[in-house]
Amino acid sequence: MGDLRTEAVHVQSSNSIITDAPLDNQGKGEYFSPTDMVAAALASCAMTIMGIAARDNGFSIEGAKARTTKIMASDPRRISEIRIEYDLSGLELTEDQKEIIEFSSKNCPVCLSLHPDLKRNITINY
Repeated sequence: MGDLRTEAVHVQSSNSIITDAPLDNQGKGEYFSPTDMVAAALASCAMTIMGIAARDNGFSIEGAKARTTKIMASDPRRISEIRIEYDLSGLELTEDQKEIIEFSSKNCPVCLSLHPDLKRNITINY
């Protein structure tokens, strides 16, 4: 697309995602940055796996939300930490169900694909 902006098109659905370089790295910051997408992908993937595990075990996490914070480091510029706070308040879950959720939140494909040096700070509020 140009001007430090990119577009990725999903072949199967034709949906697209536009990214922009962030303001602190010569961009306009009008869309998610590629590093924002990494943080969002981690939260989204984990929530998907949590939902699958919940469904497979006879309960639901419908209405759950996540808030992500990405911490950047320099020299070299990279993501040093991703903080995710899941909000499952209002859901009445047993201790066994919470254990399933907590295991799932740390074992999604994106989480397992990220470099081990990337700090992941995950909080689940019930």
